[in-house]
Amino acid sequence: MRTHSLLNLLVIDADQLYAERLVHLLGSYYDSVNLGFLDDKDELLKSLRQSWDVLVFGQAYDMSFTDVVAIIQEQSIDLPLVCLINKDTVANAHNDEGLPSIVNGTMVKALYAEQEMAVIMAIRLLHENLHSRQQLKTLHSVLSEAEQRANVLIKNSKSAVAYIDQGIHIFANDPYLQLFGFEQMNDIIGIPVIDLIAGGDNVKAVKQFLRQFDKGNRKDVEFNFESRRTDGSTFEAKLQLAIATLDGEPVTQIIIQQNNSNSSEVAKRLAEAERKDSLTGIDNRHSFEEQLTAAYEQARKGTLTAALLYVQLDNVGKIRNSLGLQGIDSTVKQVANTLDELVADGHVSRFSDKAFTILVENQTTAALEKLAEQIGMSISKMLIEVDKRTTSTTASIAIVKIEKNTPEPRVLLERAMDAINQIMIETSNNGGRYHLYDASEHANSDDHALAESLVDAITNNRFQLLFQPIYDINNDRSDFFEVYLRLPLADAENTILTPEQFMAVAKSHQLLEKIDRWVLINACKRINEVRKTHSEARLLIQLTSASLIDKKLPSVASQLINAIGGKAGALTLQFNEKDISDYLTIAKSQFTALNQINCQLGINNFGSSVKSVELANLVRPNMVRLARNYVEGIDAADNLETVKSIIVRTNESGVDVLMPYIEDAATMSVAWSVGARYLQGNYLEAPSNTITVSNES
Repeated sequence: MRTHSLLNLLVIDADQLYAERLVHLLGSYYDSVNLGFLDDKDELLKSLRQSWDVLVFGQAYDMSFTDVVAIIQEQSIDLPLVCLINKDTVANAHNDEGLPSIVNGTMVKALYAEQEMAVIMAIRLLHENLHSRQQLKTLHSVLSEAEQRANVLIKNSKSAVAYIDQGIHIFANDPYLQLFGFEQMNDIIGIPVIDLIAGGDNVKAVKQFLRQFDKGNRKDVEFNFESRRTDGSTFEAKLQLAIATLDGEPVTQIIIQQNNSNSSEVAKRLAEAERKDSLTGIDNRHSFEEQLTAAYEQARKGTLTAALLYVQLDNVGKIRNSLGLQGIDSTVKQVANTLDELVADGHVSRFSDKAFTILVENQTTAALEKLAEQIGMSISKMLIEVDKRTTSTTASIAIVKIEKNTPEPRVLLERAMDAINQIMIETSNNGGRYHLYDASEHANSDDHALAESLVDAITNNRFQLLFQPIYDINNDRSDFFEVYLRLPLADAENTILTPEQFMAVAKSHQLLEKIDRWVLINACKRINEVRKTHSEARLLIQLTSASLIDKKLPSVASQLINAIGGKAGALTLQFNEKDISDYLTIAKSQFTALNQINCQLGINNFGSSVKSVELANLVRPNMVRLARNYVEGIDAADNLETVKSIIVRTNESGVDVLMPYIEDAATMSVAWSVGARYLQGNYLEAPSNTITVSNES
């Protein structure tokens, strides 16, 4: 279950790979995690100028945990802390630095670093508590402002308004005083409300009404009675009650109106009638659409999850032919009653002549499927009687979840229709089943569904990584591997999407950076295992423009390189030539920073512009990967000379060239002669989900 959409996490530790692991795990609970990483005191003081939700402390260069707590307290910052402890910390827990009192404090959780899920849960809990404190503070402020505004409005209102405490007047505005004939407010303070009521029966009724309200009965907040002025005259009035505050204390607000008409009650009843189906008495489509919009808005904010059940009667045409419209009406009324009885905690509405909708909140998938089964079984068992004749029906039921990343109500209804259509295809139009809409089944045709599948793949590690060897001519080795990303779908065809098919949607939904980070971390995990037996194995990873402009990338890459051995060449990050050209100033700075941490750089789709070599001279990559058009048709004399020319010019700049897309023997034979250091293609070896090192010298 997700919590707030954003977590600002500050980590003080020597191991950023651990911090990135925490960010990855927290991605299951947050839409975005903003990570701050540091390991010395000066950086901490600078970082505290920003707003952080939780601080995790492991090890630092020049600080102890006690030092961090002291700094936080000096700054008077409400910042929950997690202390990552080890055996040494526990052994020295009773030293003179005050660790026990800190650890036992309410704002600190002390946990072993290796207990990752316990750390994650502690971060979530501390964040929730912080959020609650912040909300409470805000609410207190809002309440105070609201009270002040309300009191000003009441004083200037034309309505007769007063405040009472235990039935005694403690405040009244001018219209209230004038209505009852009081000259000033001091004249009414201390007078019981019942003194303004005419007739003994009225007094008893008002007393009972006030007592019920004070006990918490809020069903009835209006009361009609005969009121009495100070001069003895009477008038028919309506008394309305509401909860209010005066000087921060709870009071009861009363509004008194002379009964001249019942227009408000009529308006109320008309509004209710507009939202009810005249045949069944349940909510109509208009009411349902309002409820669906409200549920969608709450789901977007992350305050609830909901589901739409679309219940369509299967054989309405046959019923009409056999029993006429009366049969249809009887069927619809009986189904409406059945649904209303079955769904105690949801909203049932009549959507059309043959369809109903149900909105339920905070239900598991299993619970939704069980409810659909119950509905289908109950409807199938019904016997509808019309003029001593009977009929029966079945229902097809679509289930569509309403969660944080689901699209607008219009699309949700379209998904319900898609699910109903799927039932009809599977049953040869007989119906009588339910179908749970799965976004991954429709990711090929629905951008919203594809975005949901991408979020699910990031959160639940459903992406697939493939690795293709790159042959190094200079060293006669194949221990260099390019990483390819794939997105498997759960459709009937077991479709697997390539980045070309989903990156545009990923970009429009701001998912590029998260996908890049997932690929980096998981690819490095894979190569780290391989390097235990093949220490020279290395990776080539393609990243998007989001990472090219990400200031955190050098820090992330540094930690990953250190984690897999720390040698230059272990990790090569590759960016598209067009992205580099579009962000040239940033790219130069990023390439410089990455080179400084032993990260090698590559340019993909090299040669796609007339100034490719000049661009390479500006950013100084370690290698370039030729665009496809240079390899296709390379056996033609003109094309071959063009390829040789660009490779010679690139090599003269001290940059190695990778020739990809070698798919046949003819291309392979030519590739040996053009001067490229690296060769790659399915003719040599196709991408695989395993990393196999061969020809190691």
